[in-house]
Amino acid sequence: MSPEPPHRAVEVRRSARRRRTVSAYREGDRTVVLIPARMSEAEEKRWVGVMLDKLAAQESRRTLGDAGLTERADHLSAQYFEGRARPRSVRWVTNQNTRWGSCTPAEGSIRLSHRLQGMPEYVVDYVLLHELAHLLVPGHGPDFWRLLEAYPRTERARGYLEGVVAADRLPKVPAPREG
Repeated sequence: MSPEPPHRAVEVRRSARRRRTVSAYREGDRTVVLIPARMSEAEEKRWVGVMLDKLAAQESRRTLGDAGLTERADHLSAQYFEGRARPRSVRWVTNQNTRWGSCTPAEGSIRLSHRLQGMPEYVVDYVLLHELAHLLVPGHGPDFWRLLEAYPRTERARGYLEGVVAADRLPKVPAPREG
């Protein structure tokens, strides 16, 4: 079983309605594992490990390294901008907490916030395309937005990111205590 990072708690929720299925998802800083109410403690422990491994595998598939990010940028530029946007460097950074990405056209560098890691691929693609578009058109004028119209998931990705920002602004409510 893969250990969870120390900052991520695991919460097991038992359900009388759940008969055979086990599922898990991330909720803020914790992982929630849903199991049938009648499951034994030994089975619970085993299934928690299985589900943590499964989530970790899913997340690692979604997380590109810097080299993969550069490859993805090249692919997106070819697909949507006829290969005209050619960044010199594309990398993840941990010092961007108020923006999803940034671009320095003079240097040809694109930086994406580490907060995008683990988000759906279409969201990362949108942010990458947004920054690639800045290599062609500085600013956010009509010509810039016209470039992004080619990407069919622009509105969906923007909505997803707006939802993340809105959720971050919600007050932190402690989990209900049992007992």
